[in-house]
Amino acid sequence: MKNYMVFDVGGTNTKYAVINENGEFLKKGDFPSTQHDFDKLQYDIVSVTLENKEKYQVAGIAFSCPGGVDSDTGIIGGASALPCIHGPNFKQIFREATGLLVEIENDANSAALGEVWKGAAKDNQNVMFTIIGTGIGGAVIKDRKIHKGAHLHGGEIGYMILNVQNQNGGYAFRTWSHLAATGALVKEVARVKGVAPTELNGKKIFEAAEAGDQDCIEAIDNFYLYLAQGIYNIQYVYDPEKIIIGGAISSRTDLIEKIDEKIDLILEALEIAKVRPVIEVCHFKNDANLLGALFHFLQRQEEQMAASIS
Repeated sequence: MKNYMVFDVGGTNTKYAVINENGEFLKKGDFPSTQHDFDKLQYDIVSVTLENKEKYQVAGIAFSCPGGVDSDTGIIGGASALPCIHGPNFKQIFREATGLLVEIENDANSAALGEVWKGAAKDNQNVMFTIIGTGIGGAVIKDRKIHKGAHLHGGEIGYMILNVQNQNGGYAFRTWSHLAATGALVKEVARVKGVAPTELNGKKIFEAAEAGDQDCIEAIDNFYLYLAQGIYNIQYVYDPEKIIIGGAISSRTDLIEKIDEKIDLILEALEIAKVRPVIEVCHFKNDANLLGALFHFLQRQEEQMAASIS
């Protein structure tokens, strides 16, 4: 059985694991990420890889990284909390440094693939994965593979416009991220309370609502309604088997129930709509990116093998 070195490069820490081809973890660890020093990040990654290469007979390296990852070239475009990773060719650099095959995928896409391989979407072919945090991101799963789109923007569902207002003769457009991200909830409550957003977080807002704070109760109710609107739109644009929600909010035990209540309101008002979205929370938390990065590696190897045979 083959084993692989897998890295989830994050803004604060880089997590790593040795995982076998069945998705079983043999070893885990982490080290601090460096935002501006790629040489240091490269040194840490190579050191960990070489330390485990012989012991576990490592057959390849899989990366999960933020930003506009081009899995073909190995170069990361866009921007992230780690400026140093944008530009260097991961596939070339780490293959030359370790002698191992290398594959790389975006972190949101990796999380989605982890759920496809072993989690909430393991029995599905076509799924939308939605990450709710400071903003809203996502991934489109088509035939159990990532659909990236013509400009690597497939799954950027946070860009959907859900509200338009005419303000002094001009238009103000508000996206799903503006309205239904956890960060949007924090900003709205801060606005109503007249405090700085830095004084609040999602946990505090939900606790205040449970204690009877009417402002927080109303803001959360609108938050669920906006979530339901976006989910309804996704269902009728892509028609996936499931829409899976990740991010810290997914740990709330009543999340699906509350969204479903708002979906009921939408479906009752729009009699033409007959398809009800199936919503689930992600199964994996911290391990989803690692598992998905390896699943992506295995998929790429299968595709290349099939291409060589044909």
